Amino acid sequence: MNYPTTMYGVNKLYCEHLGRYYATHYRQLAADRDSHGVDFRSIRFPGLISAMTMPSGGTSDYAPEMLHAAAQHQPYACFVREDVRIPFMAMPDAITALLQLERVAKEKLTQTVYNITSFSPSAGEIRDIVLKEFKNAQITFHPDDKRQAIVDSWPEDVNDSAARRDWGFAPEYDLQRGFNDYLIPGIQRRYA
Repeated sequence: MNYPTTMYGVNKLYCEHLGRYYATHYRQLAADRDSHGVDFRSIRFPGLISAMTMPSGGTSDYAPEMLHAAAQHQPYACFVREDVRIPFMAMPDAITALLQLERVAKEKLTQTVYNITSFSPSAGEIRDIVLKEFKNAQITFHPDDKRQAIVDSWPEDVNDSAARRDWGFAPEYDLQRGFNDYLIPGIQRRYA
């Protein structure tokens, strides 16, 4: 069961419950109730990483912050432990997933909320990928207790088998391709 500890997480869960309500229980006592309800569909995304947007201080932003700092030749002190592992996804896969879920026939869906994921590297593994491309990058680990506690409340990985089964979800970007073909080149272009 999900028990979010941040306002962001609480609101996401609230919206899922509200969507389920409108999909299955809205106007349940009305004499002329439409038995179909609202066609509500939702995705629970992992940490999304974009080569096009700047990280804005989110709890999962340590991954793109490493890349942006390295590309700008600035040192970076990562705010989580080196062994932290949470799910991530490259932004193009997130956009594709939204479009796929929107297009699938409602009859094929077995639930209203779907987990999806792509890769779950540790913060240390992300640092190692960044250091391969940016040889002079200076990345250290100085965990912030409050932010670390939030990340520690998250799963290291999620089960997205329902999305794969119901609507054919399959990310194009795994860890290596996500960084080597999308994130690193895109962020390098930003600072060229």
